[in-house]
Amino acid sequence: MPLSSVGFIGRRRELDALERRYASPESALVPVYGRRRVGKTELLLRFASRKPTVYFTASDKLRTPQIADFVRAAAEWLDAPHLAESAPATWEAALRLVVGAAPPDKKLLLVLDEFQWLCQSSPEAPSVIQRLWDLEWQRSNRLMLVLCGSFIGFMEREILGARSPLHGRGTADMRLEPFSFREAAEFHSRWSLGEQTRAYFVCGGIPAYLKRFDSARSVAQNIAQEFFEIDGFFQREPDFLLREELSEVKQAASVLEAVALGRRSQSDIARAAGLTASALAPHLKSLVSLGYLERIVPLSGELAPRTSVVYRISDPLLRFWFRFVEPNWSALRRHPPDRTFEQLVAPQWEAFCGDGFERLCRELLPLIYSKEGVSGQFQIGEYWDRAVQIDVVGVRGDGWVDLGECRWSANTGLSAAARELSARAMRFPVADRSVRQLLFVRKRPASVPAGIHVYDLDALHRLTE
Repeated sequence: MPLSSVGFIGRRRELDALERRYASPESALVPVYGRRRVGKTELLLRFASRKPTVYFTASDKLRTPQIADFVRAAAEWLDAPHLAESAPATWEAALRLVVGAAPPDKKLLLVLDEFQWLCQSSPEAPSVIQRLWDLEWQRSNRLMLVLCGSFIGFMEREILGARSPLHGRGTADMRLEPFSFREAAEFHSRWSLGEQTRAYFVCGGIPAYLKRFDSARSVAQNIAQEFFEIDGFFQREPDFLLREELSEVKQAASVLEAVALGRRSQSDIARAAGLTASALAPHLKSLVSLGYLERIVPLSGELAPRTSVVYRISDPLLRFWFRFVEPNWSALRRHPPDRTFEQLVAPQWEAFCGDGFERLCRELLPLIYSKEGVSGQFQIGEYWDRAVQIDVVGVRGDGWVDLGECRWSANTGLSAAARELSARAMRFPVADRSVRQLLFVRKRPASVPAGIHVYDLDALHRLTE
């Protein structure tokens, strides 16, 4: 299947930041990290263009063959065949050898990618780099060292953490985040805005996922192909994600499936996952820290009771996979992929997109504030209690609160939606604030009820330009 053919998208700020560090007269040590498939390698290869570079990607190997791979990679990148004939026994010797072989008149860019694998086989590596950095490299002004990793927990703990030998040595650090809604849409410029948005609801802003969706197909056809075909790219991807960061994968997967299927409170999640409350707690904590789950309390400007805490899957791919794929694993081989989509996904597809639309509206509310010139601090979230549910809440420092209702359905009756929003707004604990009502819809109708600010998909997309 032909994949989405797009050039290099976004990352302008990240490239500029890296270029500034490279152009500095001083040496630089820059950890770059982010979740799997977020585009770290592509960014760094783009940055390495036309620079003296050694780019080494570590793998799950023992120390000696890993060092040999590093020296061979350096020999190729530096066009120095004699390096490949050497056999340094330690990382200190190998790093000294390679850095010493770099052109003397230019700064060397040395990238150690998948750094967590290098440290797994050589736990002494951070201490070796710390010693070389302190005694030699930072004084030479001839090196930019990038330590790149996809295990976020490892990078934050073992490279940036207070107990790491490298703590405080970095001249900068960069955590790569997924693409924004606007940047994600650029991957499929031939699609309608509606299709681009549906793809974002499934893939989020992860470039490797967006590239798997072929612009010659619809989003539904891509889902059938990549999730339900026997060789589909996404059939095992969530499993890989969890295994990279977590030791108890089965328990974490059970928690994610429970949340995806509608269990939101800790007690409901524990029952559905078959865990005690005490056993559940560390899994919730680790999944939240990885960005796979989010912990939510109702936002009203007042302190929410502890019993109001709920959890939701924040990663779009995991949200889709644990809702439609994992619970139906035994059924995936019974029918062709397109029929599987029609039976498993289609009946709930609009509801899934509606949930994604609510998230998108909360994500873009700061851009509305920016366009309107709203100054000062604000909080964005949602509100619920036993009597009312409000999709979007913006509590502003200027004394206003924005309350929003999201309607993804193409058949939304705007007058009825406006009346419902007004009724819900009356039940919101205002606490002496002025209230503004916002209605988010897929397509703006010809007439809009008075007193309601309406944003459709086109207006939201224009905010990102």
